[in-house]
Amino acid sequence: MTSVRVTLVTAPDCELCEHAKAVLARVGEVYDLEIAECSTKTEEGRDLMVRHRVAFPPGVLIDGEAFSYGRLSERKLRRELAARDAPRAR
Repeated sequence: MTSVRVTLVTAPDCELCEHAKAVLARVGEVYDLEIAECSTKTEEGRDLMVRHRVAFPPGVLIDGEAFSYGRLSERKLRRELAARDAPRAR
């Protein structure tokens, strides 16, 4: 089973982005996550924000699909990963 790809679209000096990183770190202890971070300062980051209709950072994409933006709910993320039968961390 392959890991779950999570893309985190962040902005500079963003407290909610720091919160999302902490949530992903905790959840990554349980689930096998491949986390990539992309800044809104880059063309790729701006494109992801527009394409996935992310209103404001942080934007979270799971396997290329929009999952959330703003304050990341750890409970919602864990439920989503469990529903996807995501692989467990080693």
